[in-house]
Amino acid sequence: MVPFLLGAVIVAAAIFAFLNGFRDVSSAVALSVRTRALTPTIAVLLAGLFNCLGALISVVLAVTFADRLFTVPPGRNGLILLLAGLAGACLWGVYQWWRGYPSSSTHALISGLVGASLGSLLLGHTPLEGINTTLLALVVLPLLLSPIVAYALGFLAVYPAVWAARNTAPHQVNRRARQMQSVAGAAVAFGHGLQDGQRTTAVLLFALAAAGVRGAGEVPLWVPIFTAAFLTAGTLFGGWRISYTMGHRLVRVDPMRGFVAQMVGAGLLFVGAIGLTLPLSTTHTVTSAIAGAGANQRFSGTNRHVMLRIVGAWVATPFACAFLGALFFLALSPLA
Repeated sequence: MVPFLLGAVIVAAAIFAFLNGFRDVSSAVALSVRTRALTPTIAVLLAGLFNCLGALISVVLAVTFADRLFTVPPGRNGLILLLAGLAGACLWGVYQWWRGYPSSSTHALISGLVGASLGSLLLGHTPLEGINTTLLALVVLPLLLSPIVAYALGFLAVYPAVWAARNTAPHQVNRRARQMQSVAGAAVAFGHGLQDGQRTTAVLLFALAAAGVRGAGEVPLWVPIFTAAFLTAGTLFGGWRISYTMGHRLVRVDPMRGFVAQMVGAGLLFVGAIGLTLPLSTTHTVTSAIAGAGANQRFSGTNRHVMLRIVGAWVATPFACAFLGALFFLALSPLA
């Protein structure tokens, strides 16, 4: 039974990584395509390349990230916990894609594991140790703080950009900003790979340890390659529903503000992954930076109705995914 459950977790992790890239590619390509800095094909290929590079490098950070999360019980119960959490996160991600709203894969996964742990505790099985601290540090606080910080920085960063372009003709500003958006889009994709590549890699390491096929501190070579491959595959297929929401429905910005928003989002992702070893949601960070940059212009560029719907989806994610994680664990519990 343990090999079967391990295989199921690996398959679920592949689906999660694919959906992660499929949905979150919008963070890197939406503005570049909206401002016509890049064609859709070139934007997606560029995002796929740098997403892959970031995911491969993220293995260096994944071990530290996994050590800060929780302890997975060995054997079948631990594998079922991981499988239930992944299933809940994947189902919620598909639902949010169908609605066209960007939501956090990181928060969905952690919340799904929290729900699975509660389901395990309800049945008298061993839960994930340390999951309560993880919920506070990795879901609640980032949910409250990272969008506020990204929005504020996106708004404020427009001022120096406008000042630097004060003596330049508007068409030249737009042309240069479009050129720089290629770099900014690649930076966002690389930051996304650094951040979200850790999630799938950590789950796979937990699963291998629970199945007893990995020793402490060991990272098999195939694990980061597996993560990068499925994350990149999802990116190349692209989630245009969410890209349309972010690039057309949420905000109207010029190329300069698009560049500013992308660089702010990428900078925060780098600081979170490398400087603070803190998992930040690419979706929350980039979407909030876009909204902040769009708010700093003479006309109202942000669709508040759409923004409220997106924020509502962010708030609902922990509750919905915890419920789904618990539900899937209860359904799978006879296998424990």
